[in-house]
Parts: sequence; C-alpha cells; structure tokens
Amino acid sequence: MFAAERRQLILEMVRANGAVSLRELARVVQTSEVTVRRDVRALEAEGLLDRRHGGAVLPGGFTRESGFPQKSHLATAEKTAIADLAAGFVEEGEAIVVGAGTTTQELARRLARVPGLTVVTNSLLVAQALAHANRVEVVMTGGTLRGSNYALVGSGAEQSLQGLRVSRAFLSGSGLTAERGLSTSNMLSASVDRALVQAAAEVVVLADHTKLGSDTMFQTVPTDLITRLVTDEPPAHDDRAATELQALADQGVQIAVAGASGGQGGEAVPARHQQQRRDVPPLPAPRRGQVPGAPAGLRAASMLGEQPPGGERARVADLRRR
Repeated sequence: MFAAERRQLILEMVRANGAVSLRELARVVQTSEVTVRRDVRALEAEGLLDRRHGGAVLPGGFTRESGFPQKSHLATAEKTAIADLAAGFVEEGEAIVVGAGTTTQELARRLARVPGLTVVTNSLLVAQALAHANRVEVVMTGGTLRGSNYALVGSGAEQSLQGLRVSRAFLSGSGLTAERGLSTSNMLSASVDRALVQAAAEVVVLADHTKLGSDTMFQTVPTDLITRLVTDEPPAHDDRAATELQALADQGVQIAVAGASGGQGGEAVPARHQQQRRDVPPLPAPRRGQVPGAPAGLRAASMLGEQPPGGERARVADLRRR
C-alpha cells in the first residue's frame, strides 16, 4: 500500500471512530507501528487529526464519543487483558456496581463465574453477559435507554441508585488524566456514572492506554476518588502514557497493569522506566482498604513506588495469591 493510500485509510478510520490506537491502525493497514506513527505525524502536520498517547483522534482537543459498533473493535486485546485482571479483584458473595462500556462488558463475561455475586448495572450489555450465570444476581437500574451504548440514563437511573451501598464500582470512560480523572463525552452518561460512584466504597477504573491523557467534556470521577486503575502496558515508544500513569500514582491511585499479549499481569511501570521509578517517593497507603490480588494465571499487579524487600516481597505475593 502506498503512503497516500495508507494515510487516507488512517484518516477515514479516525473520522469514523473518533479515536483509534496505533496498534489498531497498524493492523488494519498491515504495516508496522513505526510506519503508522510517521503517517500520523504527517496527517497531524496538515491539521487533519491530533496525536494522542498511543493513538490518533479527531482534531479539536476534546475527543468525541464513538458508538458501540466502533468501540467494540478498538483495542480488543487490551480490553480482554484488562478484564481478566480486573475480575480477580472481585470476591465471592460481593455486591458491586458495573457501569456501561465495552471494557466493562468484557469484565461481566468473566464475572459470570463468581458465585454469590450481586451486580447492579445500568448497562444492557453487562446484564446480558450475566443473564445465564448461575448464582449471580443482576439488578438493573431504571431510566431511559441510550441506544448508542445500550445504557439506561436519566433521572430514573439516578433515583434507583439512591440509598444503595456496595463494595466496589467498576467504570470505564472516554478519557483519563491525572488532572481531571475519568471523563466522558455525554452529559447523561456522566451523571449516572457519578451516581454509581456514590454507591460504592471503592472505585476501580478500567481504561486501556489509548485513553490515558485524553480529556473529554464531562468529568465522572475526580482523581482523588479513584481507588485503582486497571490498564494495559503502553507501547515502548509511548513515554507520555507512562508519565500519566506515574502522575496518577503520585495522587494515590493504585495502578494494575495487564499485558495485552497473553493477558499477563505486570508491574505498573514498564521495565524501561524502572530506573526513573527509584527516584519516585513511595505511594501513600491505600485510602479504602486493600483489594485482593489478580486471578489464577496472572501475576499480582504491583503498585508504583517502593517494593517490600527480600522475603517480605515473597510473603506479600503469597498473601495476594490467597
């Protein structure tokens, strides 16, 4: 494929989806991420799109929201790895809330195997994923159906959440920054997400690396209310995404990183940044209690900051496996 053809296809994908990762662009145009990055720079110089951490978005600063058909084909490997890791933070018999989104839908498919679970959701997709699960009770909010993401929104949804109290909320969004926290492009969706947060003792955000550093119109969860972020490891060239992770951790957010290849959990900072991490002061203690470790087959994701020395590290890892 000639460069002009590649760039036209890249531009069409960004216009159709609002935001596309470099990995996805490279897969579609069948070339390397290095070549795609060069094409994206050229298109940005022409003012046709904006570069973001590990991807490209429509020009104009704030990214717009894509519809479900477009979102379901973006960063699929990353969402699968994130969902695998996030499912390990849910215990038998818990009551949780799960917001709308393609990543939370992937999480719901894995939660179907957790016995005694109660899931409150405003997402038809989450409810559908759990509809036939044994010993999992699904409670849906009221509200008006928003067809673009199959979610219930509006005053009916918010009122049905009043007086509710659960252990954790699992949410995704359109963008995540250390400065503003989690945000989305739709006012009604943002309002319901805030009501979900109010019902939970802890907030777990599921966001792949393409959303790090992106900012959208409506704030849903300020950074100081986010207990944990579950994300994937940014590409090797994406230093800004790693910097955003560090900034989130500096504000007390626990970071769990899942590998997109094979779903392996890893440290919150990629190996290439470990030398830099030694100069970072240790994180404050978790604000809402310790969350259990990752599921079987995944290494427990560690937080940024100081690590326990020697045998103490092994003891902590063993406790997490339990």
